[in-house]
Amino acid sequence: MNINIRGKHIELTDALKEYVMKRVGKLAKYSDEFMDVQVTLLVERDRHRVEVTAPLNGIILRGEEETEDMYSSIDMVVEKLERQIDKYRTRINKRMRSKVLKDHDPKQPAEGHEELREEIVRNKKFSAKPMSVQEAIMQMNLIGHSFFVFTNAESQEMNVVYVRNNGDYGLLQPQS
Repeated sequence: MNINIRGKHIELTDALKEYVMKRVGKLAKYSDEFMDVQVTLLVERDRHRVEVTAPLNGIILRGEEETEDMYSSIDMVVEKLERQIDKYRTRINKRMRSKVLKDHDPKQPAEGHEELREEIVRNKKFSAKPMSVQEAIMQMNLIGHSFFVFTNAESQEMNVVYVRNNGDYGLLQPQS
């Protein structure tokens, strides 16, 4: 596992880096599929925020926590990621069990067995005209959605703007 640690408005001491490596490194016990884990440590107005992004088997795990203590934020974000991994593993196990159960007796669902609904219920086509990020945010707010797909006028690539949990905006761009 490769852990990349970045700091914004904080001095990354050896002790802090070591603590991040130790705590985030615990995630490796869940899967050997973790490759590049991105950890960002930020300090804003006496609030210590930790953001972790970790790709795993084609999905991206992301956790963010903010407290008054950086070490607490690190602990909390690792716990959040562990819960996400457990949820992902449970989902995979349910799928595998449902396949086995369907093979044995497709007419009788098991008692208490919940089937995951992962079907597309609506398909919508749209034209993604080139626009700036600010125009895309305005369009998103006008239509009342929490995200908006558009062609970035600067890069000519498909981008997505979205509203983050804290009310700020985020931008998703394809990695070059």
